[in-house]
Amino acid sequence: MSAATVVTRFAPSPSGELHLGNARTALFNFLLARRQGGRFVLRIEDTDAARSHDHFVQALCTDLSWLGLGWDEGPDRGGPGAPYRQSQRGPLYQRYFQQLERDLLAYPCFCTPLELELARRAQLAAGRPPRYAGSCRELSGQERAARAARGLSSSLRFRVPAGRRLEFQDIVHGPQSFASDDIGDFIIRREDGSAAFLFCNAVDDALMQISHVLRGEDHLTNTPRQRLLFEALALPVPQYGHVSLLIGADGAPLSKRHGATSVRELRDAGYSSAAVCNHLFRLGHSTPSNSVLTLEQMAQAFDTAHLQRASAHFEPVQLRHWQSEWVHSLSAEQARAWLQPLLPPALSAAQLDAFITAVLPNIVLAEDMRPWLEVVFGESVSFEEPALQAARDAGAEFFVAAANAISQQPGDSADLAALRRATGRNGAAFFKPLRAALTGRLHGPELAPLLAAMPAERVRARLLRFAHVAA
Repeated sequence: MSAATVVTRFAPSPSGELHLGNARTALFNFLLARRQGGRFVLRIEDTDAARSHDHFVQALCTDLSWLGLGWDEGPDRGGPGAPYRQSQRGPLYQRYFQQLERDLLAYPCFCTPLELELARRAQLAAGRPPRYAGSCRELSGQERAARAARGLSSSLRFRVPAGRRLEFQDIVHGPQSFASDDIGDFIIRREDGSAAFLFCNAVDDALMQISHVLRGEDHLTNTPRQRLLFEALALPVPQYGHVSLLIGADGAPLSKRHGATSVRELRDAGYSSAAVCNHLFRLGHSTPSNSVLTLEQMAQAFDTAHLQRASAHFEPVQLRHWQSEWVHSLSAEQARAWLQPLLPPALSAAQLDAFITAVLPNIVLAEDMRPWLEVVFGESVSFEEPALQAARDAGAEFFVAAANAISQQPGDSADLAALRRATGRNGAAFFKPLRAALTGRLHGPELAPLLAAMPAERVRARLLRFAHVAA
């Protein structure tokens, strides 16, 4: 695999949001191209006009950009294979349709959906796999003209040769072999004149010089059909690899009942693109690295030999793990930039740094910080019953002594050592009631930075409140 020849692509249909399974496909193709110093192409497969919408194209581009999967060629930036929207490539497809008809490798099919369904049921009832029965395969020119004259619409079918053994090497699944007799003549142009997926997908891969394609294993049986098209049109054949599908922890296909299934949903939930990419990177692709990787590091570690054949389980718990790992990998500056939109605007630099230092080890998503914002900067705080009991056990004199120590301290933050001296207590006897008074609970972030972030007057007010509770 030489760098000069590696061109990969991601070719979504703009009929919905970017699903996690498709996002992983895009990631793998991106990494393969980047590892080899090749090109990554974005192509929009929108020949199905009824299901394709422009706003989904924009959404797809937004999601890919958020993930960091920049493309070298695509609908927004052009390239040697332009245009990159299949809806704009109709004349090109038409030339190839005409070539196949001229070479007697394709023919019009006038069968109605009802006729096709009845034939399919008959084959299943007879214990045979359903495939096109070839009803229109040998119609004469006169018979075809007569049907057209009656106003019957037609699709265009590719004439699959009989008695062939189609063999190829799949990047993931290894040697593959299909009998052409098991493949029925398939539609390459729909009745409305638009190119069918099998056709335009293959033609565009060849014309855009795509060298390697990683796609879902549900497309594996499409490969022998597309190889027949490449052969008939004398077009170059990419190397295909079919990756395992994403399933939920219960073994069922990934769906809404497993939680968020689109990139947008995860972004809106507060997950970082790094966490999403790190989780997807390890779904169906093995790697010895257990740390958070950048896209550049993933590209260096990506190996098609490590793509697994078994189904990949998407588990929200694992995604949350990678989000947590990402949070813990942030520098102080990165953490500040991440959390800044949710922080009060009037904080001093010292308060800001102290608060972030306190809460960062205790949060996974930025939203997890909200309760601690209220605890530290809110006017009032709710108290859990164990915290109230800790106040009663400590006694009013503890809180009065601590509050008086606050009054005697300069500056706008309380000094933990001064409070310890004033109360005469150490260890749990000191930290437990102090945490209870300041946060309303007996667990949470480290107390020293929380105390440094909290205005001294607020610390004193809460201590005095607990003095009344404990009295």
